[in-house]
Amino acid sequence: MTAGDGTSLTPAAVAARSNRMRSLGLAAMIAAVAALCVMSLAIGTRDVAWSDILAALHGQVDSIGQAAVAMRIPRTALALVAGAALGLAGAVMQGVTRNPLADPGILGVNMGASLAVVIAVAWFNITSAYAYIWVAVLGAACSAVFVYTIGSHGRGGATPLKLALAGAATSIAFASLVIAVVLPRNDIAGGIRAWQVGGVGGATFERISHVLPFLLVGFAISLLSARRLNSLALGDDLAAGLGERVAVARAVAALGAVLLCGATTAICGPIGFVGLVVPHVCRLFIGIDHRWLLPFSALGGACLLLAGDVLGRIVARPAELDVGIVTALVGAPFFIWIVRRQRVRDL
Repeated sequence: MTAGDGTSLTPAAVAARSNRMRSLGLAAMIAAVAALCVMSLAIGTRDVAWSDILAALHGQVDSIGQAAVAMRIPRTALALVAGAALGLAGAVMQGVTRNPLADPGILGVNMGASLAVVIAVAWFNITSAYAYIWVAVLGAACSAVFVYTIGSHGRGGATPLKLALAGAATSIAFASLVIAVVLPRNDIAGGIRAWQVGGVGGATFERISHVLPFLLVGFAISLLSARRLNSLALGDDLAAGLGERVAVARAVAALGAVLLCGATTAICGPIGFVGLVVPHVCRLFIGIDHRWLLPFSALGGACLLLAGDVLGRIVARPAELDVGIVTALVGAPFFIWIVRRQRVRDL
């Protein structure tokens, strides 16, 4: 590679320049998240002035505008952490499975968590917030293992295409089971249906505090798995030759993704396509190094969910469109584009 003046650059100089560009990109992503947080506080059924935002951030609720901002603060915080969790989980799942179509929704993980929560509510009458989270995480884990087991059968093992097909079939089956469980229970049907759409409305700091420990553990495990995911990207044989315990590396990284997916689904409902769209877009700009891809995906997921929530408030005024619907409208065409872009034999 040559510099602008025609002189050649050493590999170390190239790496340093690339890292500087990535650092600038990371700073830009952080600034974008901050800007979207401000927009989330300012935009809604009622637009508010800067003075109301600043007053509400200081705890004042003396006017209607300040009260509106006070209600949007936990909603913004939930969209921030949930988007980051889903974006990071998607990047980890794509790294674990080496599957460009991997996504908590497409692989059936979100719907597994959803089915577990619905069964727990309908059949066991759970009411504890922590019980919801544990049940959702267990359901997500069982679904992930089930899909991977089904996708591993047959010639070639767990290929990306077979995993995607197994996940799609599992999601459809679990969605049908959710309907079957809810239909006889009119007393919970309304709340379950609203939760299944996926959204961040009605968030409170109390609810966020219940799920935050699970998310923090998931974030830590996932981010610390970056080096292992880089090894897995080289192939199982080469990763094992480099001293990596492939099965352990894959299981630990998957655990982080399952924690993120299960906890997010418990509080927001099953929100799809964030984990598919965000890692792909980030990979186009910063490459495949998971040490950079994972934090970029977390910030990108936060941006997408914050922007989707703001857009949902604008397009249906004075009503609101849940962010799960907005991400589906964005993600479905993106999924079709990825499938058309990739050759089936290369998936």
